[in-house]
Amino acid sequence: MKHKIALGLFFLLAQSGWAQSTTSFRLKDCIDYGLQHFGTVRIAQYQVQTADQQARQALGQYLPQISATGTAVNNIKLQRSVIPAGVFGPEPQVFIIGQKYQTNLTAQATQTIFDRSLLLGIKANKPNQQLAELNTRQTREDIIYNIASNYYQVFIAQQQIALLRDNLQRTQQVLNILKLQRDNGVIQPVDYTRTEVSYNSTQSQLTLAENDLNLAYNRLKYQMGLPDDQNLVLADSTLLTQLPVVEQTPFDAQSLVSFQQAATNLELQRLQLKRIQAGYIPTLGLTANYGTVNLGAQTLDKLFSNFVGFGSFGLRLSIPIFDGFQRDAQVKQQRLTVLTQEEQQRLNVAAYRLQFNNAQSQIQKAQTNVTNGDRNVKLAQEVYNITTLQYKQGVKSLTDLVNADTSYRQSQSDYINSLINLYQARLDLEQSRGNLLNFYNQL
Repeated sequence: MKHKIALGLFFLLAQSGWAQSTTSFRLKDCIDYGLQHFGTVRIAQYQVQTADQQARQALGQYLPQISATGTAVNNIKLQRSVIPAGVFGPEPQVFIIGQKYQTNLTAQATQTIFDRSLLLGIKANKPNQQLAELNTRQTREDIIYNIASNYYQVFIAQQQIALLRDNLQRTQQVLNILKLQRDNGVIQPVDYTRTEVSYNSTQSQLTLAENDLNLAYNRLKYQMGLPDDQNLVLADSTLLTQLPVVEQTPFDAQSLVSFQQAATNLELQRLQLKRIQAGYIPTLGLTANYGTVNLGAQTLDKLFSNFVGFGSFGLRLSIPIFDGFQRDAQVKQQRLTVLTQEEQQRLNVAAYRLQFNNAQSQIQKAQTNVTNGDRNVKLAQEVYNITTLQYKQGVKSLTDLVNADTSYRQSQSDYINSLINLYQARLDLEQSRGNLLNFYNQL
């Protein structure tokens, strides 16, 4: 049966136009291509770079902050003021404040000496970058899972087509015998028609299967990031002969990237809680400024002359006293956020364990079904061959032959379905124990 599938697969590739002069892809080749070309990989790389820049930004807030400003003003109408009588004479004196043109250049510098909130922000750089790296790993695992799943779908569709073509060939041979018997009056025309209906039904199934194969190819190309107009030929021919062997390993939630992502995000939320609480702590910084201003610029040509300098430096202490309980509300909100994520993590661990247990049960069931399916195919094929021979000898009726053929087809279909269930169960198990990267590396 396996030799017939391989032969049918060869004719399928030769006739469908896929087997052109195109590089053949094994499963590992498809994943390699997807890890380099699928769009989510680039998005994950951008996220890592974003985390690096966020780390630089957090560190930069604790470095000196320097700025400079310059102004050139034309006071089109100067302000006037009055000195009361008796100061400079018996009459009030009116004088002008300022000058018509004024230039002012100032440089300012500040340096944070102590700010608990900024220090915690710098401390958050490491988990934030770790989270970006974990997102990259999650992206890679998703690509591996999706490509492998769709690769198996293509492979199984190919096997289904090979089986249907084998069935068509066998049915055609029976039709040839029935045609001779009908023409010689040995059987009723309805017996020939009934078998012809079965042939046409198989032909329709073959057409649908070929369409499903094209759809499966398109899905696989999409998951790989391969252009639609590029041919793709699958090269793995050992999937039928070398069924997956799964090692029994204990469940460990900490090996799952989703658990690590949640744990890292929880660490960031705890740091955020500390940052809000740090708002109660005074901050201390150093300030300095230096500038120049021109004096006596009553005409435009004096705008950039006759400068005098000024400067200062000092310490700035900021003590929070009362903010209307805003920060207290923020602290309580953030504490509830932390508690929520801690509870969600416990629920997630229980869900991960359930997923792992179910995956183990599914793969054990799938392995049993594949073994039984392979045995049933061989038995059904043997029964069909014997029944065909006995029918030619006139010992068995056409009904017996049709029933044997139906059983043989059904056993083939069940075996193909058990194969895809086994491959999918293998992927689900590797995913449930966080082992997809090892699965990929061992291909």
